[in-house]
Amino acid sequence: MRLVRVGPAGSETPGALLSDDTFVDLSDVVEDFNEAFFASGAIATLPAIIAARTGEPLDGRRFGAPIARPHQILCIGLNYSDHAAETGQAVPAEPILFTKSPNTLIGPNDDVLIPRGSEKTDWEVELGIVIGRHSSYLVDEVEAAASIAGYVLVNDVSERAWQIERSGQWSKGKSAPTFNPAGPYLVTPDEIENVLELHMTLDVDGKRRQDGSTSTMIFSPSFIVHYLSQFMALEPGDLINTGTPPGVGLGQNPPTYLHGGEIMTLAITGLGTQTQNVIADTGG
Repeated sequence: MRLVRVGPAGSETPGALLSDDTFVDLSDVVEDFNEAFFASGAIATLPAIIAARTGEPLDGRRFGAPIARPHQILCIGLNYSDHAAETGQAVPAEPILFTKSPNTLIGPNDDVLIPRGSEKTDWEVELGIVIGRHSSYLVDEVEAAASIAGYVLVNDVSERAWQIERSGQWSKGKSAPTFNPAGPYLVTPDEIENVLELHMTLDVDGKRRQDGSTSTMIFSPSFIVHYLSQFMALEPGDLINTGTPPGVGLGQNPPTYLHGGEIMTLAITGLGTQTQNVIADTGG
């Protein structure tokens, strides 16, 4: 399934795509794709409901993030061997964990705002994991895989000066408003033949900046979910951003950042595409 939330921001309708331009409205059986929905196990009932319904045209409706605001957005840093190499850092022995404010979550094609005072806002195409059940002290990666409701394309937008040069934790360089576009849809695991063979790209103003693959991941999605569950309880609907391949602005020679006026275009095999206009927040 490809689950979507379409409509104006704050008033999205939950549904499922039948094709790229038709969807099934599920608002009569699903309040939202939120914690209660995933915790209930209702996702397993949707295929039969969708199969019995006739789709309707999207007609240019806006895509929201395919999940409602989660309890937490967890992020894994330096999780691609080739990205670690471009930053000049060693491959980590264990996943590097940081958090991102849940209110950074926006739709896949919504505007990304450059924070006031920012000079080093950067892009990161990433594979996102959506948790499907309460997960704590998972026994192994098999149990972890069963806890994954699906995957989503995300842009882990980052302010590098705040992340790296301002001391403390990375989170303050990751949590500005609009810094986590997600979608256009959540894809259930049965739709993906091999999550470690997905092509990932990101263009800025039509120039290819990132061109990588999940095959260079250091820690796989199931490993990450199992690992994190040993330290914290993962809640239904939580989002985990799993790292980025090489080609970020920080890794360019010289480093290249967003300042407003650019267009970012992202894609991951099977997870759709995103297009964001970058807007400088002038405080007007």
